[in-house]
Amino acid sequence: MKTYTTLLLLLALYCHAHAEYKSTLITDVPHIKQKPDFCGEACAAMYLQKLGTKIDQDDVFNLSTLDASLGRGCYTPELATSLKEMGFKVGRIWYKAQGPNFNIGIHQQWNKLYQDLLRGTPSIVCMHYSDEPHTTEHFRLVLGYDAKKDTVIYHEPAEKRGAYKRMKRSLFLKLWPLKYKKNYWTLIRMPLVIDSQNLPVKKATTHFTKADYAQHILQLKKDLPRGKFTILIEEPFVVIGDESPSKVKSRAKNTVRWAVNLLKKDYFTKDPDHIINIWLFKNRNSYMKNTYHLFGKRPGTPFGYYSYSDRALVMNISTGGGTLVHEIVHPFMHANFPDCPAWFNEGLASLFEQCGERNKRIVGFTNWRLRGLQIAITHNEVPSFKTLTGTTTYQFYNEDPGTNYSQARYLCYYLQQKGLLREFYQQFTKNHKKDVSGYATLQKVLEEKDMHKFKTKWQKFVQKLQY
Repeated sequence: MKTYTTLLLLLALYCHAHAEYKSTLITDVPHIKQKPDFCGEACAAMYLQKLGTKIDQDDVFNLSTLDASLGRGCYTPELATSLKEMGFKVGRIWYKAQGPNFNIGIHQQWNKLYQDLLRGTPSIVCMHYSDEPHTTEHFRLVLGYDAKKDTVIYHEPAEKRGAYKRMKRSLFLKLWPLKYKKNYWTLIRMPLVIDSQNLPVKKATTHFTKADYAQHILQLKKDLPRGKFTILIEEPFVVIGDESPSKVKSRAKNTVRWAVNLLKKDYFTKDPDHIINIWLFKNRNSYMKNTYHLFGKRPGTPFGYYSYSDRALVMNISTGGGTLVHEIVHPFMHANFPDCPAWFNEGLASLFEQCGERNKRIVGFTNWRLRGLQIAITHNEVPSFKTLTGTTTYQFYNEDPGTNYSQARYLCYYLQQKGLLREFYQQFTKNHKKDVSGYATLQKVLEEKDMHKFKTKWQKFVQKLQY
């Protein structure tokens, strides 16, 4: 008897509501094709642009509390937080359709959604994407109802031509409930009621945002090699490592963040133009195997390297963090001094292979390159500084007499110890169009007219160093 009464109540509710329905539509809402996993963000941006703002889906994501390193878009709690931050009065978000007669609760919530549409208020709903098995959950922006055809009208963010799509109301009501529990189903709806006097304003930015990193990591996850990887953001890098999570976090903070902060303090004002991945592989086997998996080539060094074309720093981190700091210099140099000759690019990078902090500044220490240079000096095998600074990129790397790296490094070391390195960098970047090699700038900063005599002085300096 109780079941029969409930069914009659449901039928009366449905028939009464259907008899009262009339068509309604919120017009002129622009459609935005979502970025991967940004369906909710795109829905919010569509209506915000209808209201006259320039807010886009990235801006919506950036206002959420979501950690971008997770590499996904907003779920309901994070999207609701973002909407509230932008001034929407979304109110209650989660609703229950109680069993065993779930349809009563479903139709009650549909009627509330419909009443909002009549008042000109759209809703973002979270529902199943389709009625196929194991379909994903998906946000859509509901904008109207066609009473004649009994169809729900909505913007579909997943499709390029997804404006004012139509779906039979019966299918909409089937896809809407999220059946997490046996005794009740969950319905998610966020009505977009906003104070039109307090619309959010798009903020200009010249750096990568949370949304940029989230999208980057979303794509990155598709290419991850097998194994357990920890992914962290250390701007402007994304650090990916297969050591223990605590070890990867330590390297990201104590090496990457430390080096970036100090290098930017003394030398670099601009970040790289792209987000760059730092791959930290735990041993030689992981380094060799995963480098080939990711880039289709074997590394030419056992330590690590930087690839501009792959936008990646690739490290066998078991060999130590010195190479990592060395390679971090290169993308910053490319961004700040793209015409930098190889000798100074590698000289500065090599300087920080062995480095530390002194008076809150990064400083290079003597390292393993010293002994070979001292032997070359003894045998009078070190070229002049005019020859070194005059090398082309090809000559520096491929016609190296065996001293190019060490000579460039310990020239930079000399400048550092004399308090002239930052001045040389600044003068060189300023005057490089007139002084392509840097040789004239070097003479000026050193205040040396006779560079042959300076070489003799420098060689005596180098011979006294110890490592």
